[in-house]
Amino acid sequence: MIRRREFLKSSLAGAAGLAWVGPGTAQAEPSEAPGPSGVALLDYDLQRHVAAKLFDGKRSFVHARAGAIPGAGKDGLPAVVMTLNTMHLAGSDVFKALYTLRTDDLGEHWTEPRPSETMVPRYETHGGQEVPVAASDFVPQWHAATGKLLGTGHTVVYTPNWRIKRKRPRSTVYSVYEPQQDRWAPWKRLEMPDPEKFFNCGAGSTSRWDEPDGTILLPMYFLPRGKNSRATVARCRFDGRRLEYLEHGDEIAIDDRTRGMHEPSLAKFGGRYFLTIRNDRRGYVTRGEDGLHFEPYRPWKFDDGQELGNYNTQQRWVVHSEGLFLVYTRRGANNDHVFRHRAPLFMGQVDPERLCVIRRSERALVPERGARLGNFGVTTVRPEESWVTVAELMQPRGVEKHGSDGSVWVARLKWRRPNRLAPQG
Repeated sequence: MIRRREFLKSSLAGAAGLAWVGPGTAQAEPSEAPGPSGVALLDYDLQRHVAAKLFDGKRSFVHARAGAIPGAGKDGLPAVVMTLNTMHLAGSDVFKALYTLRTDDLGEHWTEPRPSETMVPRYETHGGQEVPVAASDFVPQWHAATGKLLGTGHTVVYTPNWRIKRKRPRSTVYSVYEPQQDRWAPWKRLEMPDPEKFFNCGAGSTSRWDEPDGTILLPMYFLPRGKNSRATVARCRFDGRRLEYLEHGDEIAIDDRTRGMHEPSLAKFGGRYFLTIRNDRRGYVTRGEDGLHFEPYRPWKFDDGQELGNYNTQQRWVVHSEGLFLVYTRRGANNDHVFRHRAPLFMGQVDPERLCVIRRSERALVPERGARLGNFGVTTVRPEESWVTVAELMQPRGVEKHGSDGSVWVARLKWRRPNRLAPQG
């Protein structure tokens, strides 16, 4: 086991003036007084620790995302299982292994990250060739109705020499964590109804919403032949072993010169569903009444009318029973040296009526140290806290001169008021 304090000696050079927040300390929190929008800002304390680290000049971790199993940890605490892909820095999106690590005491100790033997790339025949196929962009999440930790992601089909072809099949994959064996079941593909339409379709790096009856609303995105990528939400059934597609909702498209709509994430707050979507030029947001059909999307903005500045990377929701939050990266934070401005990692409270981020609620959850932080995860751990997890992706070469070292960060949001939406142990 690794004690988290062993990692807290990491340098914070190049942190763009952000204060270090270690165990037992907190940044100044926003007041609960209503802002200009009339939304009461929800208080929380912020702690950070580093769960793992990888940078050997050839690889670093990416896609650090975790799922919490209620009551499965020490003394009735939740167990938190984190998954990571290794990224081979000499190529583009080369993922050769999915790693797992676990904590049973809220991050005081973590197991060493180890490759998951059941989640390794497989060799399949595509285009008449035997080629490697990896499961990546994985997102674990507790499924309360079945009592299972279910992870979803998508496949990446490579050439024999581990390069990505532009025209390639892509599928949604899923796997169930087996806590007694501390392993993931071998990944399976989600069967879709129209193989031609959904030839390139996956749920990689998306966040789902589970209904009380166990129905899963799974955001995904697909690439119709000759068109830009579209986002949608699929309604699925899960029986604890098999994930089954039932239907999908609006096909959200954009007619511009970008690659389209990607990596949507869904949340429910105040009886409505909120969808945030990645696009090359800016992030978009929309909402709806049933999780499948949505209003016309709009660009993310602050409550003063200025654009948020997020582009070409994902955004994710943090949902509390008394407040809705967005986690994102953006321009305009003394971060022009960071690839696509993907650090620091910010969080701001959302005005659900105006569909904007309340500027004065914005806080930096993870500091900027040169490396990008765009591929992150959000976990509701227990009523008292939610976690945001992210790995420093050490690409392009030279980002370490700003202080990054391949750390896997855990930002713990410790709520002043318990989250009534959190699973109970």
